[in-house]
Amino acid sequence: MKDLSLHILDIVQNSTRAKAKLVEIYFVDSAKRNTIEIMIKDNGKGMNKETLDSVTDPYTTSRTTRKIGLGIPLLKQNVERCEGELSITSQENYGTILNANFKRDHIDRPPTGDLADTIALIFSGNPETNFIFTQITDNGEYTIKTTEIKEAIDGISIADPQVAKLMKEMIRENLLEIC
Repeated sequence: MKDLSLHILDIVQNSTRAKAKLVEIYFVDSAKRNTIEIMIKDNGKGMNKETLDSVTDPYTTSRTTRKIGLGIPLLKQNVERCEGELSITSQENYGTILNANFKRDHIDRPPTGDLADTIALIFSGNPETNFIFTQITDNGEYTIKTTEIKEAIDGISIADPQVAKLMKEMIRENLLEIC
């Protein structure tokens, strides 16, 4: 993956394929602590112990269209390359929590990428799923919830291209304030 936002997109796709109705995405960027943390928590179908134990193996995938799943293995590789840690907890029928911690100033850490674009794409591309996105920096915190957006647009689909464009602009403006 070229950047961290693409890792987020990939992991969230796993959550939506697992039939999650709520996905929480946290991006914590602290220069003071020299860490970047990505946490994605969902209430999807979860994984049994056998699947959880092999989820970082590229030859483990729940997809039927191909026999290789590279998202989590690539994330693990990037985390370890940056002196970080990856943890995944899951319980069948309750969901999954993924935590990826990176050493922020490590030379091999992928760039953050375009979080505003990625989050707006996630929201508009999965209109049936509810999302909460929170970014925390040393300068503040920003949270956006799709339930609030859906209420504000009153009957217009969150998948509408104009809504997606407005979401992206709103997210970008708010993230700039805390970065």
